[in-house]
Amino acid sequence: MRYHILLYILFIPLILSSCGTQRLSISKSKTQELSRKLGFTVSRKDNIALMEEVSHWLGTPYRLGGTTRQGVDCSGFVNAVYKKVYHKQLQRTVAQIYNTDCKRIGKKRVKQGDVVFFNFKKRHRRQLTHMGIYLKRGYFVHASTSRGVMINHLSQEYYRKGWRKSGRIN
Repeated sequence: MRYHILLYILFIPLILSSCGTQRLSISKSKTQELSRKLGFTVSRKDNIALMEEVSHWLGTPYRLGGTTRQGVDCSGFVNAVYKKVYHKQLQRTVAQIYNTDCKRIGKKRVKQGDVVFFNFKKRHRRQLTHMGIYLKRGYFVHASTSRGVMINHLSQEYYRKGWRKSGRIN
């Protein structure tokens, strides 16, 4: 009996340490793959589930009213990602999501997973007509009407001019 206990004491730390090493290498491999797909550096500190889900949607075509990978609009995309990653069901439209599902936060307080809102129309500048999910360091993902689900940077002139609000989902 003591022999079995001694074996457990000797081998359990060895087994646990080898599993930990493998987990780190898998994580490093995963972050490298995501960095390549997303176009910016992903680290183990990032929300890997969010980054991975976003990577699956890249290139999905835009379809007004769409909610699937066959075609999606901006609020349908945000809703689908939030449902999968955060297990939260959001309202269906950009304005409803902003007014019902999120708390307004300042642009400088935006964190990974927060939502960003835009208006690109010359008239009715106060309306919110487009949205995306903030990823990190100014990058956000959204469903563009011209190119489908894609990643852009908030410093790009088009998005800088169209920026209206940001929010944190309740």
